[in-house]
Amino acid sequence: MLTVNENRGADYVAALSRESYRDIALYSTPRGQCNVDLSDNTNLWGAPPAALRALAAAPSEDVARYPSAYEPALATALADYVGVSPAMIACGCGSDDVLDSAIRAFAEPGEVLCLPEPTFSMISVFARANGLSPVSLPLTSSFEADVDAMLETGARIIYLCSPNNPTGGALPRRMVEQTVENAPGLVIIDQAYVEFGGDSYIDLASGGRPVLITRTMSKAFGLAGLRVGYGVGSPELIAEVLKARGPYKVNALAERAAIAALESDLGWVTDRVQDVIGNRSRFRAELAERGIASLESSANFVLVPVGDCAAVSRRLERAGIRVRALPGLAGIGDAIRIAIGPWDMMQRCLDALAAT
Repeated sequence: MLTVNENRGADYVAALSRESYRDIALYSTPRGQCNVDLSDNTNLWGAPPAALRALAAAPSEDVARYPSAYEPALATALADYVGVSPAMIACGCGSDDVLDSAIRAFAEPGEVLCLPEPTFSMISVFARANGLSPVSLPLTSSFEADVDAMLETGARIIYLCSPNNPTGGALPRRMVEQTVENAPGLVIIDQAYVEFGGDSYIDLASGGRPVLITRTMSKAFGLAGLRVGYGVGSPELIAEVLKARGPYKVNALAERAAIAALESDLGWVTDRVQDVIGNRSRFRAELAERGIASLESSANFVLVPVGDCAAVSRRLERAGIRVRALPGLAGIGDAIRIAIGPWDMMQRCLDALAAT
């Protein structure tokens, strides 16, 4: 029970905080131990060996001193990977950092950010935290962004995610190009899962329109715990993102490991991507054989509509399997999202699903 003084402190905080900000909840994830965790879309084969070696060999000064302010060495390695100039790369503490910075840099408080629904849940939070008004529009019956409706909003920022989280679908190129050609402001294309399927839109970042492509090293590259993301855009656009981001946002150990993975272990990453693609196809086929429908996916996860996601996830957790429960998704209803990993994990999930 709150004391009088604690109540007064809570009242002060409520009075001081922005009204549009007060009901934003902290991001929450499943907690506790489980045998097989398929809930967070990371690389379930682990981290690239070269990255682990780089971490083990890191000098103590990497810990004791500040890293470089804007990571030129990492930007160069990422530029080589995606085929652009280093001036077109903005690194960040995960792609979340780049997304948040871009929203802050390219829209004034009160302006509109338009996004599909469902999509990456943090986008509406970033919009509200930066004083914007998020406008969510439901996906079409084929689980694609309703591009025409999004353009009609006149939004200062339009956000697209391809492959989309949590549905897994990749947008057709014609839809993305239509958006880029007709949007009145910035178009953000979140491609956190692009290594696993769908078109790359790096070419659109050089096409003379305000386009930012965001990507991450948390998924295919297996570095989720180090939080390395990046954006790709014109040099002028990237400079504005970096101003909003600020210096020293990628730590020295993360930069060292990321560069090692990019320079020495792309083969390992490619092999793991192929493992995901093969297991994803097999997993969906096995689900279908058991009479369980799933959405087509170009990502490293599969979305499975269910009657009661909380009940299903509890039953799976009792069997030692953790998935992400997603209640009431627009146009879908309750669903569970299942990350794709080594087949022994997927088989255990299938067995547990059959038992429920």
